[in-house]
Amino acid sequence: MGDHIPTREEAFELLQEYVKDENLIRHALAVESVMLHFARLLGEDTNKWGVIGLVHDLDYEMYPEEHCIKVKEILAERGWPRDYIRAIQSHGWQICSDVEPIEKMEKILYTIDELTGLIVATALVRPSKSIMDVKVRSVKKKWNQRSFAAGANREIIERGAKMLDMDLNDIIEETLEGMKKVAQDIGLA
Repeated sequence: MGDHIPTREEAFELLQEYVKDENLIRHALAVESVMLHFARLLGEDTNKWGVIGLVHDLDYEMYPEEHCIKVKEILAERGWPRDYIRAIQSHGWQICSDVEPIEKMEKILYTIDELTGLIVATALVRPSKSIMDVKVRSVKKKWNQRSFAAGANREIIERGAKMLDMDLNDIIEETLEGMKKVAQDIGLA
């Protein structure tokens, strides 16, 4: 396993090689943007955080049974750094991976992955279908309707917020901010 630091271009090409579903590509772009937003807030390495966000679901479409496992093999073959691979594997902790999120970057990815899904669903039921109109309170209202976006695992988001020692409202707000930056690309402008 290597020390090849992947560029954003390489990561995006790789994503397109393994992921054909447009919604999954949009999800990848949303997560990338949120990771970039948090990296800037925290003064972290934006390239690293963004690339990890972009390819976090690399193996999900082709290898659903090996999600978070197959990705290690794919990225190791390309000489990606261990910490990148570890971070990606950790977002499936206790679902499809036994790699626990320990670094702040891992905890954020773990938390916001499900949250972006809930936010997309919240935007899509608005008359405008625009993420620009989504407020924290709209997300919180939908949060309590368990049948709404039932696939978005609230327990994971809550567990992540606890790990990060962050208020859920703040996480929702920053995640929204990150997603608004790519509203056009994710079809929610």
